[in-house]
Amino acid sequence: TEQIIDVRGDKVSFVQTRGSIPLFWRQTPNLRYKPPPELVPGRDHLIACSKHLDSQLIHYGRQVLVNLIDHRGAEDVLEKAFATTISSLANPNVRYESYDFHAECRKMRYDKLHNLIARLAHEQDEFGVFHLRRDGVLLSSQDGVFRTNCIDCLDRTNVVQSMLAKRSLEQALMRLGVLTSGQKIDPSSAFEWLFKGVWADNADLMSTQYSGTGALKTDFTRTGKRTKMGLLQDGVNSLTRYYKNNFNDGFRQDAIDLFLGNYTVQDGEGLSQPCPLVIAKGWKYGTFPVVLLFAFAMFFA
Repeated sequence: TEQIIDVRGDKVSFVQTRGSIPLFWRQTPNLRYKPPPELVPGRDHLIACSKHLDSQLIHYGRQVLVNLIDHRGAEDVLEKAFATTISSLANPNVRYESYDFHAECRKMRYDKLHNLIARLAHEQDEFGVFHLRRDGVLLSSQDGVFRTNCIDCLDRTNVVQSMLAKRSLEQALMRLGVLTSGQKIDPSSAFEWLFKGVWADNADLMSTQYSGTGALKTDFTRTGKRTKMGLLQDGVNSLTRYYKNNFNDGFRQDAIDLFLGNYTVQDGEGLSQPCPLVIAKGWKYGTFPVVLLFAFAMFFA
């Protein structure tokens, strides 16, 4: 994601990246709300991660890997594997920053995220920004990126990236003379609301493309705090995602597998041979959504 600021012809850009944990892992749908992630056995995770990071270093420079997944429970296996892999690589241009988002921000204490931003601040200052002066002179370039991830690289990732972007924005406006040294953007200003809205809309668009609903936690991105209405909206989006993931996404996954070459179409498939995409739907397929809808209706009755 690139954030570009244009002030009277001066252009300042700040780039961040996001991406799945660069190991071989999977989540197998099984009607559970959160299918547990698992590492794929028999694969060389170290080589895969090394190749991925080599590519990122070529394109973006130094890397700070901000991992936001849980340190306990089902996600813990990925956190430990990711940390161990990065430690084994021992690449001086790669640093691993692990932050248990849910544990740190429980009870709606999203203010604790500022502790994470403070831990990243010195590297953000070192990375700098791309700054092209209005007369075409390049004053500086960005020398590294934050590569942020959670499990699906949507909700938790969006929140942290927007906070890093806000810090970069204020520094850029000071550099351009819009703000004085040490000055912050007025939280009640129209510009502040515009900035938050842009990042929240960006989160919603990416989430809709990937999961079929808007992003979670965007009340914090839009307002700077968690709200009860935001929690309720997250609940609605989570239920919608659950239904789509388990009952509507099969065709999309089949299309992805076909596109990636994971499935090869056989001659006569669908004509002389049965098509694997046409399957008999068991009683659970029709019954479970009805039960879920009834339970949801009773909750608000």
